[in-house]
Amino acid sequence: MRARPGTLQVGSFRGVPIRIHFSLLLVLPLLAFSFAGTFQQAASMADVPPGSLPGHPLVWGLVVAVGLFLSVLLHEMAHTFYALRHGGEVHAITLMIVGGVSELGEVPRRPRDEALMALVGPLTSLGVAVVLGGATWLTQGLGLFPLRFAGFTLAMLNGVLGVFNLLPAFPMDGGRIVRAALTPRLGVLKATRVAAMLGRVFAVLFGVWGVVSLNPFTLVISFFVLMGAEAESRQVRMRVVLEHVRVATLMTPRAVGVDLDLTMSDAQWALRREHTQLLPVTNGGHPVGRVSWATVEGIPEDERAGCLVREVMEDGVVAELCEDGWTALRRMAEAGVPQLAVVDEEGLLAGTLDWNDLQRGMTRAEQELGR
Repeated sequence: MRARPGTLQVGSFRGVPIRIHFSLLLVLPLLAFSFAGTFQQAASMADVPPGSLPGHPLVWGLVVAVGLFLSVLLHEMAHTFYALRHGGEVHAITLMIVGGVSELGEVPRRPRDEALMALVGPLTSLGVAVVLGGATWLTQGLGLFPLRFAGFTLAMLNGVLGVFNLLPAFPMDGGRIVRAALTPRLGVLKATRVAAMLGRVFAVLFGVWGVVSLNPFTLVISFFVLMGAEAESRQVRMRVVLEHVRVATLMTPRAVGVDLDLTMSDAQWALRREHTQLLPVTNGGHPVGRVSWATVEGIPEDERAGCLVREVMEDGVVAELCEDGWTALRRMAEAGVPQLAVVDEEGLLAGTLDWNDLQRGMTRAEQELGR
């Protein structure tokens, strides 16, 4: 699966890429500055004399900010470890402005599996909080003020991280636990609606608190909680609808593509004739790639007649007539392609499927189902 735009891979965990989003680099200095402003208060809470801590408060702020995101990474690694151990697929772990996300190939279908996978992250954060808190308590009277301060502060942050993620609302882990608990009685769609509604409620509460306290970070959290709740609700609704619709119903019928032995001038004419930006490339009627207007325009006009499609075509991805729409959508997303070539039982081109086809199919299916 292609990386999210704006991310940089910095490592891997059990074969899963670990990526940093550029927004994290923007928020780290802000978090460091914010924490430096509460440095004296934090030292008092840790029972550490501020004068015993070497370095500028901004340096300590940066240390704590980095420690916070390492804690988030550990939280996400726990989700990933559980998913991989139980046969799941994780495409990447991405750290961003409001925390981290484990990009699952598919949400577990059994409610119990989803609940346990959601629970393991907060439990890991709370476990780290207990360990660091215990270590800090054991060092009382031994000096070691910098270690005590760092340990106490990171223990508090991990505790907050664990509790925050247990809030019973999407997109937090607690929202997934709520959905898992309600799914056996309400079904996954209605259970998701309840968890998403709770997410909207918490987003409003965070927003009000951010305005009252003049805290910009709380407002940012409010925005991302709202967006996460809406995105989860849309995704599940799409999955439930598309799982009941065959690709044969969704696709645009198209029996002819662009033969790989034709020239790019022929491809240009075919794209114009079909009023489309993209067409499958075929060999004896079997899809073997794709060609687009962008590819055509990348070749000087006077060279198109001498350039064969096979020389510049891109890799294509296929779907079968009997597949459901959700499976096809996932394949499209994982391959990072805008269109699938649809094949019949003999592997011959039967049509194409793109995002517009899926949206039209969603609308028709929802009308037929009365949703």
